[in-house]
Amino acid sequence: MIKTKTLIGALAIAVCSLSVHAQQLKVPAPSPAQTVKQNFALGEVSFEYSRPGVKGRVIFGDVVPFGKVWRTGANATTKITFTEDVKLEGNDVKAGTYGLYTIPNKDSWDIMLYKDLTLGGNVAEYKQENEVLRFKVKPTVLGNKVESFTINMDNVLPTSATIELMWENTRVPIMLTTDIDAKVMKNIDASLTNDNRPYFQAASYYYENNKDLKQALTWVNKATEQNPKAYWIMLLKAKIQYKLADKVGGKASAEKTIALATEDKNDDYVAMAKKLMADNK
Repeated sequence: MIKTKTLIGALAIAVCSLSVHAQQLKVPAPSPAQTVKQNFALGEVSFEYSRPGVKGRVIFGDVVPFGKVWRTGANATTKITFTEDVKLEGNDVKAGTYGLYTIPNKDSWDIMLYKDLTLGGNVAEYKQENEVLRFKVKPTVLGNKVESFTINMDNVLPTSATIELMWENTRVPIMLTTDIDAKVMKNIDASLTNDNRPYFQAASYYYENNKDLKQALTWVNKATEQNPKAYWIMLLKAKIQYKLADKVGGKASAEKTIALATEDKNDDYVAMAKKLMADNK
């Protein structure tokens, strides 16, 4: 009897041990998760999603049926987070985290932002009243196949970018914009009253956004006074001068940029200054 009990106990320990090892077994996920973060305007945009693969299948119209709600990825809810208010295809979106759902069709896609972040792939329980926003976009055909479902941001500019959903031979572009001009202008006005005034940043913003270039030139001159050997500031001055149609001043500042950058052994700025002069002959 004792031996029997001992054997049973040993078997129980063995089973528990196997169970523990089974729980610790780690294998690659069929649709691995990814988090993507992109600085945008004055904030950040991030995506949390899983990436299923094509694996030789026909995706849209088959694996992902046309005309039905799709979780836009795999596994848990695909999430998109904006840290600042933005616009998607011209529609206002408040800062926050939303579920991203779509309805693919051959010639158009419905894009939906969803309040319930726990729905996941249980699209049979999808409730339209939980939508924050719905709009349509047109898909395009990719020249090269994308094997793993991908969410990307491209053409990222100070106040606009393109969110891309890509899989198989389909690309779905979503225009992202934001209006930060009033906030930036207010920040510039406030910061230029401080002792350590960010003249270079203010001049850069005015130059990049086609604002008062004469004011930008005033600020960039003050920035060069603060840091006379900063060739990156001198290059901005040259750009502003050329944009003001002052070719003589632009050339002089570009040549000064080359001298300063050569002294600091920065070939990149030497090349940029030379190109700027060549483009403005």
